[in-house]
Amino acid sequence: MYRPRIIPVLLLKNLGLVKSIRFKDYKYIGDPINAVKIFNELNADELVFLDTEATKQNRLISIDFVRDVGEEANMPFAVGGGVSSLVDIQKLIQAGAEKVIINSAALNPRFIEEATKEFGSSTISVCIDYKKKLFGGIKTWIHSGVKSTNFSPTEFARMMQDAGAGEIILQSIERDGTMVGYDLDLLKSISQSVTIPVVALGGAGKMEHLSLAMNEACMNGLGAGSMFVYQGSNQAVLISYPDKKEKQEVYS
Repeated sequence: MYRPRIIPVLLLKNLGLVKSIRFKDYKYIGDPINAVKIFNELNADELVFLDTEATKQNRLISIDFVRDVGEEANMPFAVGGGVSSLVDIQKLIQAGAEKVIINSAALNPRFIEEATKEFGSSTISVCIDYKKKLFGGIKTWIHSGVKSTNFSPTEFARMMQDAGAGEIILQSIERDGTMVGYDLDLLKSISQSVTIPVVALGGAGKMEHLSLAMNEACMNGLGAGSMFVYQGSNQAVLISYPDKKEKQEVYS
């Protein structure tokens, strides 16, 4: 039976672990390396770390931080934030990352082509952030959701596949941190438009949301942030991850 990866997606700001709502209102929730240790104990399938400030500050996610994660993590992990050159990718892989996530620089598909030729498509993941424009429909956004492009998420996903990307992370800006469920309609549309793996991100708040994304949208990966770091209606900070029984409920 096919079983998608269940992936905690963790945000960094000033090397602290944070959580956002619709890419705003960042709240500090703890030490990221401590979170890695907990996810080790909980046997997470994979981890993703995204530096929310790197592109804005014209820098790369901290190599020292990636190295620290690599020394601690028992599971595969991917990192993103400010990746804009082949040298950047080389540094992150050497520091221990299995995959490198590219967002803003993916607007140049030639860069993705060069990256996949140099490091292999399985190493290169493209994160597509999207939301509605006031006029013009749903578009892909870059620079942490600040700048819009002229591409719909579907157009951008096809372009990234054609450029050789090995995976797409599809992230709804409008659902980020809301825990109301994934954007299933768009997830379905993207999964039917490309053949490379697609990871859902943005809006997951309970196991049912993961199950719907798997069964109705055929996702290869189920990403979430809030549901793995918050507990209860008051959103107390508590790192969690589905156990074997809960995973089985998602997969059934």
